[in-house]
Amino acid sequence: MSALQRLDQFSVAPGQRGRSALMVQLWWLVQGSLFRWSPQVAYGFRRWLLRRFGAQVGRKVLIRPSATVTYPWKVTIGDYAWIGDDAVVYSLGPIHIGAHAVVSQRSYLCAADHDPAQPDFPLRERAVRIEDGAWVATDVFIGPGVTVGREAVVGARSSVFRSLPPAMVCHGNPCRPVRPRVAPPA
Repeated sequence: MSALQRLDQFSVAPGQRGRSALMVQLWWLVQGSLFRWSPQVAYGFRRWLLRRFGAQVGRKVLIRPSATVTYPWKVTIGDYAWIGDDAVVYSLGPIHIGAHAVVSQRSYLCAADHDPAQPDFPLRERAVRIEDGAWVATDVFIGPGVTVGREAVVGARSSVFRSLPPAMVCHGNPCRPVRPRVAPPA
């Protein structure tokens, strides 16, 4: 038996999910059926479903049917944002996706972790923010507590464990700022 990790002592803190167990199960049922099997072009329907379950979703948000959202009531998505195929919005803690932001296919936004110093493995909610105009490219991991700055770009397959500054192109594992993101000539 491990002395450093005792999963038999783990428990979900009261209220940590933000809704009742019944509501959580209902959302997962709806997400696994109506949301996932909706036609690709049914963006308005998926926005409507997310709003019915407490998400704050802006105008003309495009979210693909294969994207998953753990707890929509902990999610805010700004106007005209895009969330790609197989993206995971693991919203055990709050997740904010800004206006005109892109979370590309297979990216993973993770808003919680566990305290490795405690044997009962308690969950720690740590908000994730993708600010306005930021682009999280394909297959990126965004860790708990990270903010991706306004209009920053996170390159494909990057792993982000620290917040990134605005208007920078960033990539790598661990992800680091590489150069400024510049506007095209007028």
